[in-house]
Amino acid sequence: MKLAYLVNTYPQPSHSFIRREVQALERMDWQIHRFALRSARAQLVDQADIAEDGRTEHILEHGLWPILRRAIPFAARRPRAAVRALRLALACGARGAGGAPGTGGRLRHLAYWLEGAWLAARCHELRLPHVHAHFGTNSATVAMLAAEIGGLRFSFTTHGPEEFDAPRAHSLGEKVARADFAVAISFFGRSQLCRWADVRHWQKLHVVHCGIEPWRFPAPAALPEGPPRLVAIGRLAEQKGFPLLVEAMALVAADLPGLHLTLIGEGPFRPLLERQIASAGLEERITLTGWLDEAAVRDRLAQAHALVLPSFAEGLPMVVMEAFAAARPVIASAIMGVPELVSRDTGWLVPAGDPQALAEAIRAFAATPPDRLAAMGALARDTVLARHDITAEAEKLAALFASGGRP
Repeated sequence: MKLAYLVNTYPQPSHSFIRREVQALERMDWQIHRFALRSARAQLVDQADIAEDGRTEHILEHGLWPILRRAIPFAARRPRAAVRALRLALACGARGAGGAPGTGGRLRHLAYWLEGAWLAARCHELRLPHVHAHFGTNSATVAMLAAEIGGLRFSFTTHGPEEFDAPRAHSLGEKVARADFAVAISFFGRSQLCRWADVRHWQKLHVVHCGIEPWRFPAPAALPEGPPRLVAIGRLAEQKGFPLLVEAMALVAADLPGLHLTLIGEGPFRPLLERQIASAGLEERITLTGWLDEAAVRDRLAQAHALVLPSFAEGLPMVVMEAFAAARPVIASAIMGVPELVSRDTGWLVPAGDPQALAEAIRAFAATPPDRLAAMGALARDTVLARHDITAEAEKLAALFASGGRP
């Protein structure tokens, strides 16, 4: 079967889970045509992401006039559907006006209508009957409008937190009502869709986890010798809470003189973090690496005793799954879908935004005997391999595509 995938910006270093999902479906003989509104190729360091960028058709790179030449004649041949979609775009724009970043008003939604008409035309050319969007934001809006104009089917996966920060502005209820089905990556995420969808449509809401490729995580490395080592992974931005982690590291520095943190990622908060680290005198205790490819990330996990996730908002983070697959316990904020995976047997959960609680969890981790850390890591690995195998999760998604949303 043939299928279109649509993402706003793809691929990105932090979105490798979409690539894994697409490739898992292709191993099941699904033919996937990848669309994205734009590329982030300047940020890509992993060769798998760079190759994926070459397999993706980036809509805005065609330029305005080619987009118009494909979209407008296609819409003109379907005037009633095009007008319905235009009214839908304007209604969504009215809800989105003044909303969170990435929502937008009527003018932005006119652009989404144009992108939707182009996508519908392209799907007809390629004989792609169904569009699946990742994220319930603008990509799902474009997919919904393409479906309305072109008579296509569509579905979407929500991740959080962006969709749940502005559910009305993102017209989540409207999208669920019109979609064949909607996917959440955690039961927490499904509960948030239930809040904004009519109860009649709850049966359309399904949980399909993001997955790992188990063969990339063979028998895990033994815990390293020496003082405690932590690793944190993520975009250096506000919702990840890394300034709070630096604050917690400063609180425990005197008690744990050998403790070291490796922080993997890049983003707008890097200058702030560098200043904060220098001000606290932690230059020898915290290493900022920038983005690394997947092999290097697995290597840093193997060199650490645990992962730390101080986020203020998350869906169900891939970094937790990857740490578990490497048999490393996790210190994490007790937010959103995280407690569905992390428990007291596999890590430490702390209140988000509390540097003292995070510092106490770090102390508890550092005081845990190596054999107990190893046992926690072994259980974590068993848990993630049972719940987040990408092949098993892609099979769930394939069943939904094949059945029109009936599992």
